[in-house]
Amino acid sequence: MRNAGEYESLVSRPSVSAVGLEGSEPVAAARHVARGFMTGVQAVHGIPVSDRAMGLVQLVVSELVTNSHKYAPGPCLLDLEVVDGAVAISVWDTEGTLPAACPADPGRVGRHGLEIVMAVCRSFEVRREPVGKRVKATVVLADDPGGHPAGRLM
Repeated sequence: MRNAGEYESLVSRPSVSAVGLEGSEPVAAARHVARGFMTGVQAVHGIPVSDRAMGLVQLVVSELVTNSHKYAPGPCLLDLEVVDGAVAISVWDTEGTLPAACPADPGRVGRHGLEIVMAVCRSFEVRREPVGKRVKATVVLADDPGGHPAGRLM
């Protein structure tokens, strides 16, 4: 059984849950949602967000939603949540085939998105769901080498 403080922290934790992405511009919509979420994390909740984290979250969201849009029939769902000083990014889609990073090939044009995501994230996981799959990645919020929060110039 949880105590009242545990419930309060769950309720007050910034998150966007199950944003459905369909149509002709799901990647742009996903980037817009991610940017708004990160701005809210900083402005509304007072959690510092580095410029680097702001960009990385948008990059990871863009890559994961691009893969979903390209390879899965039907809609995808985007979840964003702040957990332990990082943004947990989750993209669900209808395709059951799990993605795999391609072997390194400097001559290959394109198809580097998953490699990039895996390189910039604290964690990366893919799992099958009863319908489709879910790809999860986490990006640390305050990892800017210059230590500057997003949107603030020093």
